[in-house]
Amino acid sequence: MHKNEHSTEYQHTLRRLILESATTSGEGHIPSAFSILDILWVLYDQVLNIDPKNPNDDKRDRLIVSKGHASLGIYAVLAEKGFFKTSELLNFAKFNNSLGGHPDRNKVPGIEASTGSLGHGFPMAVGIAMALKIKKNKAKVFVIIGDGESNEGTVWESALLASHHELSNLCCIIDYNHSNDKALKLGNLRKKFESFGWETRTINGHNHKEIYTSLSTLSATRPTAIIAETIKGKGSKTMENNHAWHHKTPNKEELESLLKELA
Repeated sequence: MHKNEHSTEYQHTLRRLILESATTSGEGHIPSAFSILDILWVLYDQVLNIDPKNPNDDKRDRLIVSKGHASLGIYAVLAEKGFFKTSELLNFAKFNNSLGGHPDRNKVPGIEASTGSLGHGFPMAVGIAMALKIKKNKAKVFVIIGDGESNEGTVWESALLASHHELSNLCCIIDYNHSNDKALKLGNLRKKFESFGWETRTINGHNHKEIYTSLSTLSATRPTAIIAETIKGKGSKTMENNHAWHHKTPNKEELESLLKELA
């Protein structure tokens, strides 16, 4: 199968891992992890220049998952790509286990920044991109933020700063699953980022061809924003756009039902 073809072969395995890990631990934000899983997979499978055997190489591309509560998504992909053993996922959020509810860069191979306090990952990504540009390091920096997180003032301060310094090595991916609409509608995010001087595109955040094309052709003169239209809980009809599952973990009976949905 060609790299750019939309593949769903991995989805059952990764979503199953996420569900089983959350059920075992009684912890995790499953729908948020499902929302960005396709984006994470395409990044690690086709876009990022990073070696699981040498994840701290200075020439590596950087990915910061600012919406750190979606940690199960990034853990599942990192495990599948060989950053650590898949079996570690079943110890997620347990005492003395490195895989916490929010990712810790000092404990987990492949995690670039300790995130979870919303609004902080984006400015960290801007700082890293600026440092790499000063050092003439050609590595790229990608950051995934949530739509609810976009309420934070630091997001727009960071967007303004990145545009001012023409950080063409920076790409911000907005997981626009509209989970924030009931609290505060964000409107046309594409026009907002464009008004801050960003190269901006809107894509289907679950279509691998669109994800790959948008992430592999970044602007050469300014930062790039990708507005990824996604579905919170994607892959589970029970969880999709169901706010009751935001921070809920399944019991054994619910797990069996959810796994059948995936199959």
